[in-house]
Amino acid sequence: MIRCGVVGLGDMGSGLAKNLIAKGLRTAGFDLSEQRMAAFTEMGGQAAESPADVGRQADVVFVMVMTGDQAKAVILGDGLASTLQPGAVAILSATIRAAEAREIAEGLAGSGIDLIDSPVSGGFPGAQGGTLTMMAAGSDAAMEKARPAMEAVSKTIHRVGDTPGMGQTVKACLQSLIGGVFSATFEAAALAAKAGVPGQVLYDVVSTSSGGSIAANTALEKIIDRQFVGTGSQISTMHKDLTISLDLARELGVPLFTATAAMQLFQAGKTKYPEGDNWIVTRVLEEIVGAELKR
Repeated sequence: MIRCGVVGLGDMGSGLAKNLIAKGLRTAGFDLSEQRMAAFTEMGGQAAESPADVGRQADVVFVMVMTGDQAKAVILGDGLASTLQPGAVAILSATIRAAEAREIAEGLAGSGIDLIDSPVSGGFPGAQGGTLTMMAAGSDAAMEKARPAMEAVSKTIHRVGDTPGMGQTVKACLQSLIGGVFSATFEAAALAAKAGVPGQVLYDVVSTSSGGSIAANTALEKIIDRQFVGTGSQISTMHKDLTISLDLARELGVPLFTATAAMQLFQAGKTKYPEGDNWIVTRVLEEIVGAELKR
């Protein structure tokens, strides 16, 4: 049985660890937060002192951090690369730029350590419930070795390519779509509020119509329950993801009109409510129109 590891035990990483442990896989973990480490060991994880220490205890390691610089620091140099054995697999489950994923792969060249570039979708509920969608790019050998660990944390694994960077590229396309869906939902909520439509009515109609989706339904549910903080979908993460999508579009010369508008809405929400979750953008719009959508 493979030994697993997780570096980054926040909302997403803690879910990965939880489901690996639940499947009976020995799991080492590391996070800078003492509180997160305590919660991890309480669920049955093996505490590590650093990313390198995770590498000493694992054959397959998920890296669930926020930025590309963090991912490079965790994996390269005196990070995982210094202790993982040849044949081990690092799974880049964080969302970063495709170029950064390729840079990490180049840094591992010749080490015998495989990299699977596999950002995820499903958010906090998917991570905690073990139902994430994975967009995986890696070699056949790496995919085969890591499959038990990947299946433990996900519902669907898409093989989107065989080289690092391809997973991040697909995720950038997906986030441009999700950002647009969220933004349209926030606007619809503000329109309904101003028009006097009850939140429950709007939710019931949207969730059973062609306009409904997991993203739209979830957003509306949080809005009408006025749950804008602590839902596991921090606005800074979506803001970062849309930045990546727009940067990729600029590199390729692709106009993204809707994603650009979504980015400005998320920028407004992040500026005014930096500690809020995605749905808090609705409050910015509600303040403009002078009405709130409640259940």
